[in-house]
Amino acid sequence: MKKCYCKIYDMVLAAFLIVSGMLGVSSCIKNDLPYPRIPQFILGLAVEGEERPALLDSVNYTATVYLPETIDIRSVKFSEFRISEGAKADPDLLEGTYNLSSPLIVTLSLYQDYPWIITAQQEIERYLDIEGQIGETVIDAVGRRILVRVPETANLADLTLTRIKLGPEGLTSMSPDLTPGPIDLTKPLLVKVTCWDRTEDWTIYVEKSELIVQTTSVDAWSQVIWAYGAGPADVKNSFQYRQSDSDAWIDVPENDVTQNQGAFSVCIAHLKPLTEYVVRAVSGKDIGNEIKVTTQSTEVLPDGSFDQWWQNGRVWCPWNKDGERFWDTGNTGAATLGQSNVVPSEETPPGITGQSAKLETKFVGIAGIGKLAAGSIYTGSFKKVDGTNGILDFGRPWTTRPTRLRGYMKYKTAPINYASAEFSYLKNRPDSCHIYVAMTDWAQPFEIRTNPKNRQLFNPESPEIIAYGELIIGHDTDGWQEFEIRLNYRSTSRVPRYLQITCAASKYGDYFTGGTGACLYVDDFSLHYDY
Repeated sequence: MKKCYCKIYDMVLAAFLIVSGMLGVSSCIKNDLPYPRIPQFILGLAVEGEERPALLDSVNYTATVYLPETIDIRSVKFSEFRISEGAKADPDLLEGTYNLSSPLIVTLSLYQDYPWIITAQQEIERYLDIEGQIGETVIDAVGRRILVRVPETANLADLTLTRIKLGPEGLTSMSPDLTPGPIDLTKPLLVKVTCWDRTEDWTIYVEKSELIVQTTSVDAWSQVIWAYGAGPADVKNSFQYRQSDSDAWIDVPENDVTQNQGAFSVCIAHLKPLTEYVVRAVSGKDIGNEIKVTTQSTEVLPDGSFDQWWQNGRVWCPWNKDGERFWDTGNTGAATLGQSNVVPSEETPPGITGQSAKLETKFVGIAGIGKLAAGSIYTGSFKKVDGTNGILDFGRPWTTRPTRLRGYMKYKTAPINYASAEFSYLKNRPDSCHIYVAMTDWAQPFEIRTNPKNRQLFNPESPEIIAYGELIIGHDTDGWQEFEIRLNYRSTSRVPRYLQITCAASKYGDYFTGGTGACLYVDDFSLHYDY
């Protein structure tokens, strides 16, 4: 019995020594494993009284809020600030007010810090016009200077102020209190402008000009030219143009000219591509300087007939197997849990042969587990699947400036039976299809991410959008119908880098919101370059 107790004692002692040794060793081991890198995102951002929704860029960690002129940019209050789950924010934007006259840095933290830069855009309408001035008033908001040009014969001591606004409507006072009527500008006039208990010094300058009318700029597209001029505000101003190999000047119809005081502009249409033209501004009998420009070429939209298809397993691809890809779909994502929901169809518009693209919204999954997949086709490429979400590249290189997208479409709606939290109010309403076209100057294809944790979607209000147009239909069409989407350009001088066309059977499909069975057919797309 004694031997048995001794053996048990020895076993316990050995076990204790082993455990103690292990603890000793472990106490000397350093934890060199790095913390995981989990990027943190701003998922929702809004300010009180905002002009339009904020723009979130989760690639560059930036956010832009848009303020009307009636909001004090130095005292902005946030009404929404949603961030990635588990992250901490410094500062917490829901607490207090913030000065957004310069960029605000907000740091989101989870293991590492992720600084976000928040900026505010605020356009304050300012104007000052003098009767008979030449061209448009130059307003330098940074230097707080205003420059007006008048004819050589003008009496600077007896000018007539026709209108003035130097700050937010209803919130601004001026000293001296300038109102429409006589004004003496023989020397620069200092005006103290007060708003939100802050006073700024503005200076008004007047400059005499020997040049009565001037062609200020000309932007040549493929079949149209945009011309801009400056001349006396109280005279009928217009333009003339000709082909450079012709001596015959053509007068632009007076009704085509848009006049804003002494600034005027026109769109000259029905021109020839790759042709040299000469344009000049005219004001009464006075003729401005000539500017020579050459129109761009026109480009045909690749695979706009939607006749090229091939099947890669369960994935239908809208391009020739041995050709270049211009269009793509979300089929790669849909096929991971089901079948392609964008497929070729023999249904085509009357008089058009070949195939069309059939886009259908479906629930894809197994045994009720899955997601709503909205049928969509777009210029770009599907990059990869992110869980049950998708990552796409939007845009194809394009430098010409079309004016319209034409095509054919047919739509059958369905009640919305799947909706994300932010669109729950749409349930049981008819679904809507969405076709849009945009010209952009993205530096590279725009990455689309549908994962709510780092969602990044196309935003037509983005600064990189040069032109945009859309078609939304929320009812059944009577068979095929022809459509035309006009592109509304925000600048006539910016040259695009990318073309983006997107068609979706469910407008809010990016948010996994739509009606199963909603079906959109599209066919025979083409770009046009004239007005």
